[in-house]
Amino acid sequence: MSTIKTVCVYCGSGPGTNPRFTEGAKAFGKALAENNVRLVYGGGSLGLMGSVATSVLDHGGSVTGIIPEFLRMRENALTRVQEMIVTPDMHERKRLMFERSDAFVALPGGIGTLEELVEQLTWKQLGRHAKPVLLANIDNFWEPLFSLLSHMRQTEFIRAGLSVDILKADRVEDILPKLKAAAAQIDEAEKKLAPEVARKL
Repeated sequence: MSTIKTVCVYCGSGPGTNPRFTEGAKAFGKALAENNVRLVYGGGSLGLMGSVATSVLDHGGSVTGIIPEFLRMRENALTRVQEMIVTPDMHERKRLMFERSDAFVALPGGIGTLEELVEQLTWKQLGRHAKPVLLANIDNFWEPLFSLLSHMRQTEFIRAGLSVDILKADRVEDILPKLKAAAAQIDEAEKKLAPEVARKL
């Protein structure tokens, strides 16, 4: 039985146009802190990234930021975090974010958020890990992606044996319970992806 001790959050380095996105990020940060779940995230202090991390810290929680050197100034690395890891490139950042996390949550975001999310879904689809992946569908932000995935199934680019196991939460308060329920079904050995495999992907 696997447990959730750390959650990696992918989200925008901007706030977006809908105030509910920031409200959701702050609420999830509070929930992580109150449940003693460590946040692993991209290390910035701007946008939703800054909102979720600051909220975790403001409510007494723990945060690990992982940021590549070239983004330290651009995304204004959050100096308050208990642990900040600076990597030489994006590949190392993503590998460490994977290794240090028990589950993955995508809040609203842009191309970078989508890219990181899809990479985890791809690895999961190919059987390289079994960690839970959840879309925080705040104000229906991810509905276009769910429609695209449905279209991919209908056109059989996602077919039998290549299913995409993705969780969905329309309410912030449902995120951690859904992650914990999914993790409880996973063998600890099955959850892990060997570092040497991660480096090759």
